[in-house]
Amino acid sequence: MRNLARSIALFRPLADQGDAWAQSMLGLMYANGEGVPQDDVQALKWYRLAADQGDAWAQSILGIMYANGEGVPQDDVQALKWYRLAADQGDAWAQSMLGFMYANGEGVPQDDVQALKWYRLAADQGDAGAQFNLGIMYANGEGVPKDYVLAYMWRNLAAAGASEADIREKAAKAREALAGMMTPAQVAEAQRMSREWRPK
Repeated sequence: MRNLARSIALFRPLADQGDAWAQSMLGLMYANGEGVPQDDVQALKWYRLAADQGDAWAQSILGIMYANGEGVPQDDVQALKWYRLAADQGDAWAQSMLGFMYANGEGVPQDDVQALKWYRLAADQGDAGAQFNLGIMYANGEGVPKDYVLAYMWRNLAAAGASEADIREKAAKAREALAGMMTPAQVAEAQRMSREWRPK
């Protein structure tokens, strides 16, 4: 608790002077009730100050808050706005969320081409959720020609790189199900492509 109090003492003056990183950290502390009482209004205030300065991480968090209605009314238009600002700066998580919104028609018209674009940008950076979703698109031929080799590769990458157990497990199961529809040569090619893949 002493370290949290020390963090607040350090972050508050910096945040008050306009430091976007300190503002983001204060937002996180208020959102989680770490060293301060949990307060969504204060979290939103500090995230918004950082986001308005172009802090991509704070913009992504605002996207989450609006998408889920956390501390603000649920609003897909606002979620899309904040995700887009962060995604345009290269934030992989925001890019993945935009892909999800376009794939599912949440707050935007359903658009496989846009979903593919945003998933690919995030997947190329190593975002396991986007890799898993790209695997689905290639397996089903959604926005792209059906391609089991690429579907397997993206699922394999997601299974190997996901920090979340549920994504790892889903990707591994989906990869193995797909392998049953592929020739051994196709599986070998997909595995080779997985080994050679590097984040961009």
